[in-house]
Amino acid sequence: MNKQNSPEDIAAQTPGLGRRDLLKLTGAGVAALSAGSLFNATNAKAQGMSAGWDKVFPRSENVDHEKVTFKNRYGITLSADLYQPKNRAGRRLAALAISGPFGAVKEQSSGLYAQTIAERGFVTLAFDPSYTGESGGEPRNVASPDINTEDFSAAVDFLGLHPSVNRERIGVIGICGWGGMALNAVAVDKRVKAVAASTMYDMTRVMSRGYNDSVTLEQRTKTLEQLSRQRWSDAEKGTPAYQPPYNELKGGEAQFLVDYHDYYRTPRGYHARAVNSGNSWTQTTPLSFMNMPLLTYIAEIAPRPVLLIHGEKAHSRYFSETAYAAAAEPKELLIIPGANHTDLYDRVDLIPFDKLQSFFNQHLSA
Repeated sequence: MNKQNSPEDIAAQTPGLGRRDLLKLTGAGVAALSAGSLFNATNAKAQGMSAGWDKVFPRSENVDHEKVTFKNRYGITLSADLYQPKNRAGRRLAALAISGPFGAVKEQSSGLYAQTIAERGFVTLAFDPSYTGESGGEPRNVASPDINTEDFSAAVDFLGLHPSVNRERIGVIGICGWGGMALNAVAVDKRVKAVAASTMYDMTRVMSRGYNDSVTLEQRTKTLEQLSRQRWSDAEKGTPAYQPPYNELKGGEAQFLVDYHDYYRTPRGYHARAVNSGNSWTQTTPLSFMNMPLLTYIAEIAPRPVLLIHGEKAHSRYFSETAYAAAAEPKELLIIPGANHTDLYDRVDLIPFDKLQSFFNQHLSA
């Protein structure tokens, strides 16, 4: 197994701008960085399955936990944590596939959601998306609106074949950037009976149009020119260049960037395999997001229900509001008073687990 890098190691290996430049990296300011920002190829190899409990949350005594793998339609092996209530007594239960946030791993928010909901009587599967965490795929730390949508359906494949699961009672939860992927997956995958998205990002929207849709056509064109030329540089070197380390603070950042740092770069949520914990995406990751809007067919989720959950004070709240407006009934938008974006990653006093339980109990009923 390859050595895990600390945030300090990665920062030393990857000179450049900090996480405060997220707006530039996802909008008009994506630029080709110097050759010195190439990610160390050895450290970019897929990790083996960890043997011990390496989550950022405590283990529940009421849930059985198992490490599992399965393949998606593109042949990429996905790594996941399967959680089952101890009191299942041989019954076939309703199940949920869970992933996110964008740039996180299953040992963080998705695992917390999965374990907590398993305590409430569901079989749950928290998985690492392709090219990230312990899942397969090369190069490392690249995202795709197509492949990552497929990852959710692959998780449904796995759950539907599991002996503890009633395959006619499967739902999906997507967190942050994987909220948009979840909605896209459920629009096309009619096996899924209900979907919830928590603190959702539409990654295609933010990458192609910037925050609050502020990117002009001129800026977008410049970004695409830079990204297109970066492909030649990557092809020439035989390995992709990477963006600067994520979630470093240098002072003067917007509050939401401070909030990201406070989750991903502190003991609260730091995990060495997470892109957002001082690692980085490839520079050309935004390319496939620039002209493939994820939520084009969100209305086709109906007549299956959609639950959108967002914090009242989240900078990203407009993503859920727009998605809610575009979705067809039955749909619900739940705003959590006083919560910011990252509060819904791990603040169990704010994450509406009672609502999630009742929503899926109702819509995944036999």
